Amino acid sequence: MIRRIILILILALVITSCGAAPAATEAPAATEEPAATEESSATEASLQPALPEVLDTSTPRPMPTQVLPTPTDTPLPTLELPTEAANAPVQMVWDGTPTYLGDSTPGYSFRVAYDPDLWALTADQFGFPALGHRTIPSCVISVTSGRGLPASMTVEHDVLDVDSLTFDVARVYENGALKFMTYTGGDRTIITGFEVSFDEKVDECLADAETVLSTLRSVPVSQATPQP
Repeated sequence: MIRRIILILILALVITSCGAAPAATEAPAATEEPAATEESSATEASLQPALPEVLDTSTPRPMPTQVLPTPTDTPLPTLELPTEAANAPVQMVWDGTPTYLGDSTPGYSFRVAYDPDLWALTADQFGFPALGHRTIPSCVISVTSGRGLPASMTVEHDVLDVDSLTFDVARVYENGALKFMTYTGGDRTIITGFEVSFDEKVDECLADAETVLSTLRSVPVSQATPQP
C-alpha cells in the first residue's frame, strides 16, 4: 500500500514537471511577436507609393509692363535757298545727268524750266542738285532712280501724259499717309526720274512741281548749263 502511494506521488511529480516545460518553451514565442509586427510594418511602409512633391500653387506676382517708345519720323533739315537774284528772268533752267543712263541716248542731259519766284536751285540733304520751293519749305524736287522700299510702305502707280512726255507716277504711302511721289519719264531721248517730297500744302506743292516737270526735254551735253 505504501509503495502504491509512493508510486502515485512519483507519477504526480513527473506529470507536474512535464506540464511546466511547455510553459517555459512558449515564453520566447510571446517575446518574438513584437519583432514580427515591426518587420511587417516596415515592409508595408516600403511598399506604399511615395507622395508627390508639393508644388507652389500660389498666384505669381505680375511683372511690370514695359512701355516701348513710339517711333517718330525724323524731319529732314530745311534746305538753304539762295537769295533770289535781282531782275531774274521769267524762266530759268535746271540741266542735269539722266538718272537712267542705260535707257537714255548717250551725250544728252535733261532740262527743266522753273519760275525763280517760286523755286530756287540748291542741293538736297545728300548734296545732289534739287529745286526748293520758296513759299513751301518742305516742297522739294530732287533727282531719283528706282530703289527698294521698307515693308511698311505701299506704292500706287499711274501714268501722266504731257505733250510728248510720258511719266510713270508712283504714289508712296506709309501707314495710309502719302509720303512722297516719284515721276519717271522722258522724251524718248532721255529717261530720268524725279522725286517730289512734302510735309504740308501737298496739293499746291504737287501742282507747282508738275508745272516744272512738264517742261522736261533733252539737250546735248555741250549745250547744258553748268551747275554751281
